[in-house]
Amino acid sequence: MTDYSQYKSWPFVEAKKILKRLENGQSKKKIIFETGYGPSGLPHIGTFGEVLRTNMVRFCFEKLTGLETDLIAFSDDMDGFRKVPDNVPNKEQLSKYLDYPLTTVPDPFNIFNSFGEHNNAKLVEFLNRFNLPFTFQSSTDAYKSGVFNETIKKILLNYDKILNVVLPTLGEDRRKTYSPFFPIDENTGKILQVPVNEINTDDFTISFIHEGKTHVKSVLDGQCKLQWKVDWAMRWAAFGVDYEMCGKDLTESVELGSKICRSLNHKPPTNLIYEMFLDENGEKISKSVGNGISVDEWLKYASPESLSLYMFQKPKSAKKLHFDVIPKTVDDYISHYNSYSNFLNTFLTVVIASIVVSESSPLFGLTDIISKGSFLLIDNPKPIFGRLRLAV
Repeated sequence: MTDYSQYKSWPFVEAKKILKRLENGQSKKKIIFETGYGPSGLPHIGTFGEVLRTNMVRFCFEKLTGLETDLIAFSDDMDGFRKVPDNVPNKEQLSKYLDYPLTTVPDPFNIFNSFGEHNNAKLVEFLNRFNLPFTFQSSTDAYKSGVFNETIKKILLNYDKILNVVLPTLGEDRRKTYSPFFPIDENTGKILQVPVNEINTDDFTISFIHEGKTHVKSVLDGQCKLQWKVDWAMRWAAFGVDYEMCGKDLTESVELGSKICRSLNHKPPTNLIYEMFLDENGEKISKSVGNGISVDEWLKYASPESLSLYMFQKPKSAKKLHFDVIPKTVDDYISHYNSYSNFLNTFLTVVIASIVVSESSPLFGLTDIISKGSFLLIDNPKPIFGRLRLAV
């Protein structure tokens, strides 16, 4: 039986961090992994890569523990539409819907009911193409169906405590108007960023002034949307998330979200902070700018295995992501594949030889030695076949 605890490749290192979390007193039957996606633009390879990398960690954790896991691919499709992407048609139509939830913004491609639904469908299509196991969750559906209601109640009950966490991170002017709750205008459907005058923890409502009138609105059933940093912490608590990775640009948000999560008496998830994907000019790729390359564009010129290898390599180092990267990654994959094939051929030769030799032969038992020792190659940077087992 393979002893996976000796593996040292980065997904196993991350899996051991989760295992340590359980050893420190948190006992669960199912371990929850999560990835987040903001469908404000078409999903790029970086979006896909986060799910792929998280599944690598999930795979290693299952090998280490045998425990049941789930991966929630969460879409923030109730976020407000902040900017019209450069890489979509019908831009003038979209510009009328700034600050509306993404699931109420018309689809510029005229395929789905909304822009949020269109981008969600593209993400799910990419993940299914790679046969990645996941559970898709729409923020809009979770809010409106009441999935978040109990945790949102805790947010309101701990309102002052959460303000004490968030306000020190804001500028003086923003501190005067900040609230973690954004009401949804019942007439227009627009997300309102207005100060909250009062909260009521008996019926879980807030009051605010909009267009000169005082309004009272429930914070439950999707009638309000949480500010995104509080929203992130809320869903960690609601889903019981144990592990989530994110880009370096969200480091401070992870720290803040972890404090908010603790204020709700929930342990925040274990995190991996990965470096950014950069375009040919060294700029961070962005869905709203559209300066990355898509999964479809990569697969037009190279295999899925090469893309998996690209995502596996050095997640804590910034990675260039433009067309010139594709042929180099394909060359790397072919080189690694050949190394694996050469080892496999040698291994099979020894297996065949050991079948026909007697116990007195010097070859006797060599097969057993190789089968027991082969896993050590997984963490050796030169023999690459073990890496491919994780990457492919």
